[in-house]
Amino acid sequence: MSPFWGADLSRVRATWELDDDVVHLNHGSFGAVPVAALAEQRRLRELMERDPDRWFRWLPGLVAEARVAVAGYLRADPEALALVPNASAGVTAVLNGLDADSGRIVYTDHAYGAVELAVHQASRRLGLPAHRVDIPLAADTPTVVSLLGDAIDGPTSLVIVDQISSATARCFPVREIADLCRRRGVPILVDGAHAPGMLGDPLAGIDADLWVGNLHKWSCAPRGTAAIVAAAPWRDRLLPLITSWASDEPYPRRFDVQGTLDLTAWLAAPAAFATVAALDADRVRQHNSALAEHGQRMVSDALGVPVPDVGEPAPSMRLVTLPPEVGATMADCHALQARIADQAGCEVAITHWRGRGHLRLSAHAYNTPGDYHLLADRLPALL
Repeated sequence: MSPFWGADLSRVRATWELDDDVVHLNHGSFGAVPVAALAEQRRLRELMERDPDRWFRWLPGLVAEARVAVAGYLRADPEALALVPNASAGVTAVLNGLDADSGRIVYTDHAYGAVELAVHQASRRLGLPAHRVDIPLAADTPTVVSLLGDAIDGPTSLVIVDQISSATARCFPVREIADLCRRRGVPILVDGAHAPGMLGDPLAGIDADLWVGNLHKWSCAPRGTAAIVAAAPWRDRLLPLITSWASDEPYPRRFDVQGTLDLTAWLAAPAAFATVAALDADRVRQHNSALAEHGQRMVSDALGVPVPDVGEPAPSMRLVTLPPEVGATMADCHALQARIADQAGCEVAITHWRGRGHLRLSAHAYNTPGDYHLLADRLPALL
């Protein structure tokens, strides 16, 4: 029984094959695949192994069907959506489509680390300045829009902004930022890595040129499943990271063939969507938000630290600020995360932002208040 879910919690927990001896509080990193989606992926892999030749003849058609299903799930135009391995692959495909000497690439200091690396690689390759905009953790919408507006006064080839940031677990006003970019004639890429499933309709009202999102997190698809949604003027620029036999096909079909990669994760994604829908996706989101806030308060109180002001918190992820001497470097954060797993039996994310360590808590339908109570009980002595 959980006051945040109800009496049928045991049925919900049986939806996943998670180890009961581990407290899973890091859904935001790697997700968790429901039993039904795992079974569907196993069925597809068995088909592949029974007759590999037939499988790869069928695969482009199967991927096209899955792509249309994903577009329906995201309420996107099927002709605008391509499947990619993860959001970072989508960002890289966009950066590869930029023209040399077209202006600076603007991003924020909340950007995912791999995205920042990709920006700097593109900057060196194309000779484009990479311009980072520092945004205070608690910045409100007018402040965020003003700071980005100042950054795109000059020639700008692309603005990259998080819909929900990974390191700081906050929502960004992407609608207002996209409107600003549209008025200025500047292309914008929204990094919605955490948005699908956490938000009910992540693309709604966002007039962005490009959007990428992971489906293995809050949507619970098998890992390696993500989408890129591109406005018409960008589609001819976008190429898959692997050059294969469909590369001369029009977008998005050129992304459907990826050599001999195992694409069963893409094909099993609809089974994951159906599983969450059967639990009532709105109920899941409400549960996750209430439980994440409860867990944040519980762990913050145990550490004697205030709940940080992050502007608009991510619904299903919350930050707990660590003491100043804890997590001072990225290496320290990684070591602490492993120590909490090994010694406290809790899987959490330790993020690093502006020289400070934070514990990022996630919540999904399989979590209970007891999970956060156990972490709150064990963490102070461990630190």
